[in-house]
Amino acid sequence: MLRNSVFSCFVFYGVLLVLKMYIIAVITGQIRLRKKAFANPEDALRHGGLQYHREDPYVERCRRAHINDMENIFPFLFLGAIYSMTGPSLWVARLHFLVFFICRVLHSFAYLLALQAPTRSVAYTVAQIPCVSMAVQILMAVISYA
Repeated sequence: MLRNSVFSCFVFYGVLLVLKMYIIAVITGQIRLRKKAFANPEDALRHGGLQYHREDPYVERCRRAHINDMENIFPFLFLGAIYSMTGPSLWVARLHFLVFFICRVLHSFAYLLALQAPTRSVAYTVAQIPCVSMAVQILMAVISYA
């Protein structure tokens, strides 16, 4: 499979996106520790007492950024893998993968840094274009088997 240049390109961007998700998870954990805002009572007890079993607005912002990544990157990983098998041109496929990647990175920065609207929503919307494009192309490739 890695000899397929489109699939290898997809793997490159897919792994970068997964690493980005890990980074957001680590940031969330670090902010929890810094703000002493723990989701579970046992964690709060370990770090000073039950008064730290609480929510913090910035911790919740980080959590939402991570959840949003899962809601968008997991479908991209599925679509990109299948799309890679449909025989697209490397240039077009790379454009799909790169646009999605850049927009997801921008979306995370916009979320974590609370950038002015509509930065986050524009990044989200533009990232959906390659996903919809891949989905349509996949359906066109398999419609005769339905």
